[in-house]
Amino acid sequence: MLMTSLISKYLVGGRIHQDKKHHAPAVTALENISFSLREGDRLAVRGHNGAGKTTLLRTILGSYLPTSGKRTVHGQIISMVGMNLGFDNEASGYENIFIRGAIMGFQRRQMQGYVDDIREFSELGDYLNFPVRTYSSGMMMRLAFSIATTVPAEIILLDEWLSVGDAAFSEKADERLQSFVAKAKILVLATHNPKLAEKVCNKSIEMESGRIISQS
Repeated sequence: MLMTSLISKYLVGGRIHQDKKHHAPAVTALENISFSLREGDRLAVRGHNGAGKTTLLRTILGSYLPTSGKRTVHGQIISMVGMNLGFDNEASGYENIFIRGAIMGFQRRQMQGYVDDIREFSELGDYLNFPVRTYSSGMMMRLAFSIATTVPAEIILLDEWLSVGDAAFSEKADERLQSFVAKAKILVLATHNPKLAEKVCNKSIEMESGRIISQS
């Protein structure tokens, strides 16, 4: 799998080279990435900032397409990366439940069945009737997290283990996330925490400059 993108000003990670077609500097974000996962696998993706962990998650999701190689995914993916992606600031919390659901591939009638659970878990109550531009960042995260962890997922992509809200809500969210992950067939977790990787995952890859340098 190879992914190449042009750069103009700043670069973190990846391999710099000259793009002969565009006659400009370029960075290979991912190179020679190859692995397969089966039901029950929990994969930790480790490496320093800029190693390519988040890029790999987004490629698995399909947000980025490889310029060579092949990405094959079987199953419903829920990404915990950019959970509020697509939120409409002028729309209400309720409306954004359906907007976010559509982005994740669920029809409105499917999301309707999750509304009560999302309202109860988020503890937002009547605030769901208001535009999300009136929400604090904590309220936005509660809504996004509640939506993401309510719908069923066969494959979960997680960029670090999430901590959401104040102490009381964070404890509740952690319990929910553990249950959510336990029900999934496959987990891909990008993390800097070796203890977390050892606790949660049964497989691990170490990345550097967009490449896998070790796996176990």
